[in-house]
Amino acid sequence: MNWIACYTLFKKEVLRWVKVWLQTVLAPVVTALLYLLVFGHVLEGRVEVFEGVSYTQFLIPGLLMMTVIQNAFANTSSSLIQSKVMGSIIFILLPPFSALEMFLAYIGAAVMRGLAVGTGVFALAFFYAHVPIYNFFIILVFAILGSYTLGALGLIAGMWAEKFDQIAAFQSFLIVPLTFLSGVFYSINSLPPLWASLSHWNPFFYMIDGFRYGFFGQSDQPVLVSLSAMLLAAAVLTVICVSMLSKGYKLRDA
Repeated sequence: MNWIACYTLFKKEVLRWVKVWLQTVLAPVVTALLYLLVFGHVLEGRVEVFEGVSYTQFLIPGLLMMTVIQNAFANTSSSLIQSKVMGSIIFILLPPFSALEMFLAYIGAAVMRGLAVGTGVFALAFFYAHVPIYNFFIILVFAILGSYTLGALGLIAGMWAEKFDQIAAFQSFLIVPLTFLSGVFYSINSLPPLWASLSHWNPFFYMIDGFRYGFFGQSDQPVLVSLSAMLLAAAVLTVICVSMLSKGYKLRDA
């Protein structure tokens, strides 16, 4: 394992989003707060999902996790597609990187960006409403697993896509619908039986539900079920992603 090479690529990927923090960190934080202000104001006092938890309190962990995973996906997918389109991917393929080292470097940077944006959302939301913390360790585990999983999915999308609009389509027709149908704004127990059953096949639901459990100690599913689903999704995507990287899928001829 070439840790120096892995760290160098990781550092390069982190600096890539840090240098444009207005776009990569502040903008998604502001977007999440706008969701909070609008939905919190309209639905506060009208909806009670968990006993003793206001709707605004319920909404904050969902928005926080949504922002974390969407930015983790954006980090890896945008980095790879930019490198392919600009032709700079050759500078990453030429050094003696193994597929696993490349994977860990890209995913590490995606997790860092997801956590940075999530911390920003939580810090500003704290001034809007008090959110209890039931178990910080569970919150951190699900935040890391969620950003890891979406970072891996972003790598797959970045390798598959050949143009920027294909990444945009991947995000518009897969990531955003799965996120909005995962229980960010509601509990799936409030859905009709058919939609509630379909939601159990949505891996994003387990990210949101397990993450929310860390705040309230309450969730739609047992937290161990959510954790198992997350670990399974992360393992499957890791195998697929490392396999594609080792074959240079749509990278070596880019």
